[in-house]
Amino acid sequence: MGRVIGIGETVLDILFKNSQPVKAVPGGSVYNSIISLGRMGVDASFISEVGDDKVGGMILEHLRDSGVDASAVCSFSGGKSPLSLAFLNEENDAEYLFYKDYPNNRLEVDFPEIKAGDIVLYGSYFVLNPVLRAKTKAFLEYAHEHGALLYYDINFRKTHMHERIKLSEALIENLEFADIVRGSADDFRYLYDSTDADKIYKEKIMFYCRNFIFTSGSGDVRLFKGKESERYAVKKVDVVSTVGAGDNFNAGVVYGLLKSGVDRDGLAGLTMEQWNGIIGCGLDFSAHACTLIENYVDKQWAEEYKLKTIF
Repeated sequence: MGRVIGIGETVLDILFKNSQPVKAVPGGSVYNSIISLGRMGVDASFISEVGDDKVGGMILEHLRDSGVDASAVCSFSGGKSPLSLAFLNEENDAEYLFYKDYPNNRLEVDFPEIKAGDIVLYGSYFVLNPVLRAKTKAFLEYAHEHGALLYYDINFRKTHMHERIKLSEALIENLEFADIVRGSADDFRYLYDSTDADKIYKEKIMFYCRNFIFTSGSGDVRLFKGKESERYAVKKVDVVSTVGAGDNFNAGVVYGLLKSGVDRDGLAGLTMEQWNGIIGCGLDFSAHACTLIENYVDKQWAEEYKLKTIF
């Protein structure tokens, strides 16, 4: 299989249930995906930043323990590793509060070498943030120019709704770089005041990227590729936490792409049957993650899933 490089924020997620903390785990949207892929035995690297503190040390150890190359994770001084408080409601869906204390100089790292056949996973505010934009855009341009397949998870939070006009140029650039775009109903509600998947694809996505995956929590997953589309039912499980559900869907799709052997040039030639297998991996990963209080697949499940025939 090829290599996956993720770029995104890193936080320590503290999960609350009934106003009491129940678990503290390293997190971040792309981080969660990369941890799951590392546990699946994928050659995975992560680009991010953590504080030179105890929390940052925990996060770096967690990456390495999950088989992820952390050499491009910047360990900064003059600030603290960010925290995320996730409050689970009766349906075990989460509301978030974020606490951040970054230094003036951010993301002081050497980016890993990118080759054709690699997959780059990016998303969230990290690749929209004006403070980081020059560096993240330069990396995405580099990855695109060197033949990587780029997977963009929009993951736009409600806390940034007031910035959506200011961030629209960076968002469009991210869509232009992408070979596959994944977005949730919540993302488009906050960005465009719409959750109509067909309309969003035709008016907001298709011009920039042909391949689009729309998710809506427990609702059906929609796949769009030009004039073709497909609908997939989400697996029913006893939900413990939805934190990381979408991130693990992304990890599963990327894992399916790797197992299919497709690169960026071969993406257009994927049949709908192959896409069914790829989306199926996303649904499997996401369903499993919802049964855990962690944000990623567990190691035993990963070992068993490696034996599964996908295609």
